[in-house]
Amino acid sequence: MTSTRRQAFFYPFHLCHPRTLEQILDRYETVHFRDYMAVQLTPLAGTTAFQDRMGGFHPDLVAQGRIVQGYDVSGPLNAHTSAAIDRDLADRQWRDMFHQALGEDRRFQRGLFDTAHGMVVGDKTVPGPAALLELLGDSYRTKPYTVARVKQLSAARLPLEQAFDYEYGMALLKTSASLAYTIALAQDHGWIPVTDSPLHGKLLEHSCGRDGVRLPNDVIPRTGY
Repeated sequence: MTSTRRQAFFYPFHLCHPRTLEQILDRYETVHFRDYMAVQLTPLAGTTAFQDRMGGFHPDLVAQGRIVQGYDVSGPLNAHTSAAIDRDLADRQWRDMFHQALGEDRRFQRGLFDTAHGMVVGDKTVPGPAALLELLGDSYRTKPYTVARVKQLSAARLPLEQAFDYEYGMALLKTSASLAYTIALAQDHGWIPVTDSPLHGKLLEHSCGRDGVRLPNDVIPRTGY
């Protein structure tokens, strides 16, 4: 039975599985979706946005007001978001949780790296499994990263070892940025963050607890799909 006036904000991605959507709409009157997050580190470096939206698959739910979309989280990082990312990247427990998730959860991996085929690292193409094995090395778990450091790496033509350094740093940055935008939007609008990724849920809860942010967090486990 749908709860009246309860507003959900789905994270960490801009799309969700149809069965997850069904469960969210059973619990909430409305679910809000961000647009694809394309982070611009410098004028020449960043990620490319995709134009697909949940409403494109469910125009009837958009018309009914059950899905609301169009929240832009792309472009350069502002000072507030950069500071939140730096807190995560300097937090040893957060970093340990991230690295463990990267090693144990295939969906978490796929949200950051396309290892099904060859992965372009710097100016070389590396077989996907070999690239992932390198990125799961324990040295990356303890390397210091900041937003400024990842920007620095993005602006240079890097040898392979440093190119892997950039890939790992960018994965950290994208994960943290997604959670930072989630927290900010949920606080600003009074929404409840909802995810079907338990590991992202744990990372968000840890960041909130560390920073003294009181925010509900609804984790819907994916069972059988």
